[in-house]
Amino acid sequence: MTMHRTLTTLTCALAAVLATAWSAAPPTRPAVATTVHTREGLVRGAAHDGYRTFEGIPYAAPPVGTLRWAAPHPAAAWSGVRDATRSASACPQPAGEVPGGSTDEDCLHLNVTTPDGSGPARPRPVIVWLHGGGLTTGAAGSYDAHRMATRGDVVVVTVDYRLGALGFLAHAGLPGSGTFGLADQQAALRWVRAEIGAFGGDPHNVTLAGESAGGYSVCAQLASPGAAGLFDRAIIDSGPCTGSPDRPFAPSSVPLPTARGAGADLAAKACCGSARDALACLRRVDVSRLLAAQATDQQPAHGTPLLPSDPKAAITAGRFHRVPVLIGNNHDEGNGWAAGIIQAGNPVTPATWPDVVAAFFPAPGQAKAIVHEYPVHRTDGGPVFGAVIGDANFACPTARTGGLLAARVPVWRYEFADEHAPPLTPGTPPFPLGAPHASELPYLFDLGGRPRELTAAQHRLADTMIDYWARFARTADPNGPSSPHWSRQTVLSLAPDHIVPTRTAQSRHHCAFWNALQ
Repeated sequence: MTMHRTLTTLTCALAAVLATAWSAAPPTRPAVATTVHTREGLVRGAAHDGYRTFEGIPYAAPPVGTLRWAAPHPAAAWSGVRDATRSASACPQPAGEVPGGSTDEDCLHLNVTTPDGSGPARPRPVIVWLHGGGLTTGAAGSYDAHRMATRGDVVVVTVDYRLGALGFLAHAGLPGSGTFGLADQQAALRWVRAEIGAFGGDPHNVTLAGESAGGYSVCAQLASPGAAGLFDRAIIDSGPCTGSPDRPFAPSSVPLPTARGAGADLAAKACCGSARDALACLRRVDVSRLLAAQATDQQPAHGTPLLPSDPKAAITAGRFHRVPVLIGNNHDEGNGWAAGIIQAGNPVTPATWPDVVAAFFPAPGQAKAIVHEYPVHRTDGGPVFGAVIGDANFACPTARTGGLLAARVPVWRYEFADEHAPPLTPGTPPFPLGAPHASELPYLFDLGGRPRELTAAQHRLADTMIDYWARFARTADPNGPSSPHWSRQTVLSLAPDHIVPTRTAQSRHHCAFWNALQ
């Protein structure tokens, strides 16, 4: 078993089930319309019970033709009233979270969810949400934000940005190489600063938030000179800033030369490698062919104008924007991947465990040390494998990121720990998953517009989490009179009817071991 083959197999296996987890509910169109004036023209959204939505608003011009692999350009103005009652196309991606995938490059849109009342007494805080999906999949329309908007009394903006090779291609002589998706996020933030006041939001109180690859995008924007002044707080869910390519389950960046090598491979697979003008050739290639040729994983490139340093190095050196941060991870981040790998035909037993570890940690001596630190007994292979993935890729890098940030800015840290979180995928896993990667999302959003079935205690936890996130967006402090106190000196463990501070997260996740193994 090679790491590349296993990850590719797992990605394909998960794509089908994620289509069920995130697929949109059958549309029900409200009869009441609501109109807002933007600089580009009027938009007509939909009025719901207690909130309004405006979907598919362009924040940049379609990146097509010569604008494929170019910095985002301003959106063109329109005449009349633009319909904003339904989401626009997701950015190009293979089938998975978006059923059937997408090949529509006209995708630089955002969605706005705002509580009722176009003119609140005071402008509302704004949360800009960057979706996850490994920088290859995901869509703004997957995140129904009405609970966060209404309970938190905040304006929520979800953003589509270029993904895969269309978002992160690097090539010699190509300005913006390796960072087009990140440039799109900055264009969306500039739109928010200029336009969100018309939707009742405060352009001077913007929180940039994201999960997984979206969380890592927040890290990149913290380290990007081009994002200076575009946001005032940051929320990083399960996307630690100190990721690295040798920890392949969590996002990271790569040096520009490495990214250019991947770009050359893409050009060759697309039959453009020997063309006199490879970029012109690539710009003529159909999207479906690009998607078939691109690598399974995508990383932004550092050593570029937008991202001069690896976010890990920038955060370590203190070269990041000074904004308060709320950051955390889930208790069992790796269990979903471990379960998928086992179900793909790779059992984890005492006999196979050394080879499994060596596939993911090939550096000399690492596998032996990990097997010793995390022994597998007769029946616990799955949970042990999940712990290794979660501790190495998420829990300990998140702890390190939080510590580095806390040396210079206010930081609040959490661990989502509902051991009975509702599953995001159908079927019966080979072992209980606990609180795996992305399992906190249904507590903050209705994924695909479909609320998950939560117990009364889980509903209370969801309300408390939204309260924390919204208060942090409002005041840079998540604490309030109705929720358990959250100290900056501890990690807050979030579980139904059991929200408590803990000082044992790092020891529980073997962080001293992983830090020494670097």
